[in-house]
Amino acid sequence: MTRPTPPLRAVSIGALLALFTSAATVDAAEDNWPQFRGPTMNSAIDDNPKLPERWSRTENVEWIADVPGIGWSSPVVWGDRVFLTTVTSDRAYEEPKPGLYAPRGRTDPPAVRHDWLVYCLDLASGEVLWKESVFGGVPEFPRHQKNSYASETPTTDGERVYVRFGDLGIWAFDLDGKLAWEKRIPFKKTMSDWGSASSLVLAEGKLIVLYDNEEESWLAALDGATGNELWRAPRDEVSSWATPFVWRNELRTEIVTSGRKKIRSYDLDGNVLWEMDGRMSWAAIATPFAAHGLLYVTSGYFQDSHRPVYAIKPGASGEITPSEDGDSDFVAWYQPRAGNYNTSPLVYGDNYYSLLDRGFFEAYDARSGEPVYGRNRVAPRGGASFTASPWAYNGKIFALSEQGDTYVIEAGSEFSVAHVNSLDEMAMASPAIVGDRVLLRTRSKLYSLKEGAQLAQAERAPTQFVPLSTTGFSWGAWINPGAPVEEWLPRARPLCGEEELCQVNVFEGPELATHEEPVPAANLRGLKWVATFRHGQTPRVVVEEFRAEPGQEKRRLTFDE
Repeated sequence: MTRPTPPLRAVSIGALLALFTSAATVDAAEDNWPQFRGPTMNSAIDDNPKLPERWSRTENVEWIADVPGIGWSSPVVWGDRVFLTTVTSDRAYEEPKPGLYAPRGRTDPPAVRHDWLVYCLDLASGEVLWKESVFGGVPEFPRHQKNSYASETPTTDGERVYVRFGDLGIWAFDLDGKLAWEKRIPFKKTMSDWGSASSLVLAEGKLIVLYDNEEESWLAALDGATGNELWRAPRDEVSSWATPFVWRNELRTEIVTSGRKKIRSYDLDGNVLWEMDGRMSWAAIATPFAAHGLLYVTSGYFQDSHRPVYAIKPGASGEITPSEDGDSDFVAWYQPRAGNYNTSPLVYGDNYYSLLDRGFFEAYDARSGEPVYGRNRVAPRGGASFTASPWAYNGKIFALSEQGDTYVIEAGSEFSVAHVNSLDEMAMASPAIVGDRVLLRTRSKLYSLKEGAQLAQAERAPTQFVPLSTTGFSWGAWINPGAPVEEWLPRARPLCGEEELCQVNVFEGPELATHEEPVPAANLRGLKWVATFRHGQTPRVVVEEFRAEPGQEKRRLTFDE
């Protein structure tokens, strides 16, 4: 384990684990996914062979639901109902794009009418059971160009679903869509006008709300049944975007918050139990969580020199900041440069896995903090960025990139990418996993993924051919990812001219532009199938198929005329 200056004092982890344990995985039979990152906020699922490990826009897809507008909230599930939020506008304003850009948000809100919407879908079919608009009008508060006005994930207790729309307010509905109550939140300026993102959580019937900003930060508890404010704790904090974590350990229940100034824990009445100055990164976004009897808290803007991870033991009180000589009775281990920026980490089995936003992946021993392996690039050629948090089951870790590609990583002591699953659309929301289903949200759709499921042919989008400006080719096309070669080839041939022969080159994967006349990499991003056509002199059509998945070689298929 890397230790900073000054070093932390060694502790007996074995003795700790004998006293305090907590589940590191979620029961695969779990029928509910009630909040961001699931019941434990550590998206590690018990093995279930019925959960899919491969998918595309048609493979292992049970249904696809169109979701209008822009929203990066994750879906939540209770019983047979799926809840999610979005915000539509009367006209297109500014599309988000992958990667890091625009260090400042838009100071002026978009001068376009928006509609803040709550959706309820049927889990088995994806059909809309109900939708409700909570507010319509021109927004009065800004947001970052990559953020949305619906970035906070709802939460539910099986009686009501609670939704927060950032700087607008909180609404509670019963499961049939009847409004129970609403509570507006006065807008406060956030750093660089980035907007808000902290999701709601529930603790013993109390709805916990965290609002860290540049003017008046606070943590509050509302009565889940009525919306009445039960208590409010002022916070000496600046803007943060992390969701609070309800830590139910062997000793008590605590509400843990991450922040730039301090990590803090509160009791259920809003009193501070303990706090520590962790010299956190200025961007506190990752959500705390617990596993193996330890609490994990991290932050890590990629340009900061100190990007810490802390593993904290239960039972602390008062100030627990490590002293100048490094003494701390309640910090089990610490890594100074393993912190996450946008994503939250994952504990699966014995390992703590960290997915960094620019596409690096590393592992540590979850109990001791000792490195298991160092940084590895998830996408060998780069170009992948990450905001959604990873999840795990069946010995695999799944990392969904902003480009819509899920990298399937082998769990264990060695880093290895098994394969890549592409949905060909920008994605930033973390999934919901219930029973045999994985629910993944992309920019415009919600997918229900299930092993063995197959969309009916009528539900597939038709193959579309769009001209390209590729030097040296007389014609070009994108090929729909759901269309196998044998389906679109008959359509491709006539486009070359009935009396002329043509060559067909097919590329699979967003990074594969290895053709002698490569399609610009920017055009390939987020796409799986690409085909280019050129008039040729040989009496046949040649199809070259490249696999994006590691370990698979190029296939060359020849079709005689």
